[in-house]
Amino acid sequence: MELTLAFSPCPNDTFIFDALVNNKIDTAGLQFKPYLEDVQTLNQWALAGKMDITKISYGVWPLLQKAYHLLNSGGALGMGVGPLLITTKEKSNSCKHILQQKELLNNLTIAIPGENTTAHFLFSLAFPTAKQKVFKVFHEIEQAVLSGEVDAGVIIHENRFTYQDKGLFKLVDLGEYWEDTLQIPIPLGGIVSHKRIDETIRKKVDRLIKQSIEYAFTQYPTISDYVYTHSQEMSETVMRQHIDLYVNKYSLDLGEDGKAAVNKLVELASRW
Repeated sequence: MELTLAFSPCPNDTFIFDALVNNKIDTAGLQFKPYLEDVQTLNQWALAGKMDITKISYGVWPLLQKAYHLLNSGGALGMGVGPLLITTKEKSNSCKHILQQKELLNNLTIAIPGENTTAHFLFSLAFPTAKQKVFKVFHEIEQAVLSGEVDAGVIIHENRFTYQDKGLFKLVDLGEYWEDTLQIPIPLGGIVSHKRIDETIRKKVDRLIKQSIEYAFTQYPTISDYVYTHSQEMSETVMRQHIDLYVNKYSLDLGEDGKAAVNKLVELASRW
């Protein structure tokens, strides 16, 4: 049986799914046809029901619950993993002053990595009155800030490890609001299975994703060719930073606290 499987080209996802899609583990008669795209595209595909199994932002999960089941393995949750609001050195002092009075943030244009992303949800949770938002693919945001197209931007993925090298400054860690208020992990992204997939197959896929991660950890810290291939010009150090931050115990199994975090996001999103 062949299933379509979509995830991002970021090192945490390619690390997680490498063994599964490249037959480095026994896939128990299942074959996976992988599609790699940025997270907002994955969210849009999920809303359209395009894929059998797919990575999503937890920010879009409230809109998908009728059509998908959430899997226990393969996701990204944790403490200290939140997106960052950044700006240029020239604007950093004035922006920090504005952030002290949140309503003044309405005067700033903010680049966001996709409308349905968890990053957008967390930004809106922290700054509910900010309305001048520009939605971009995550890797376009730093340049938009540097060029002056926007006043500030929300960055995710590997950009959180490299923004300082480009002369950018952190204004706010958007995960801190969630962590300080709720004392639970930040749910960034999860893996979902479309409800057209039989329950027996879904549970098998969940087990296989966990096995794929366990296999990857037996090879780590060696970076596989598959991760290298999709990491573009990223340095090996940044690849490892990415994996170390986003692939953790919650990737192997959501657990009770992980599920509680996801449920809290759904609850808060219903008021958003």
